[in-house]
Amino acid sequence: MVINKLQYLVFNYFIVSVWLINGLVCKMLNLVPRHQEIVGEILGNKYAPQLTILIGFSEIIMSIWILSRYKQQLNAWLQIGIILLMNCLEFICVPNLLMWGKFNLVFAVLFCGFIYYTNFILTKQ
Repeated sequence: MVINKLQYLVFNYFIVSVWLINGLVCKMLNLVPRHQEIVGEILGNKYAPQLTILIGFSEIIMSIWILSRYKQQLNAWLQIGIILLMNCLEFICVPNLLMWGKFNLVFAVLFCGFIYYTNFILTKQ
């Protein structure tokens, strides 16, 4: 039981770090300009900087919500839904701007599986 709790904490902090790094570093601080380019291509260039910052802020809020463990299963389903929606849009609209092209979708699905495992399987053990 102790190993599962430690494994859960490590996995959960990893998930938090993904949201936090993508939100703060990649989007809000714009250290990965490709993210703003993706937003611009999908939602329009006029407001891409502002929308990218809002998306980044939302990702930081998501990381805080994960840490709070409030309504954990709802949070996990929202993460999975957001990740799949975002990656499907990028797959269709801007595969040329993705780090691994259309293969990004595979990593997104794997990450969703990791979130599911952490929040629904590991917590039951």
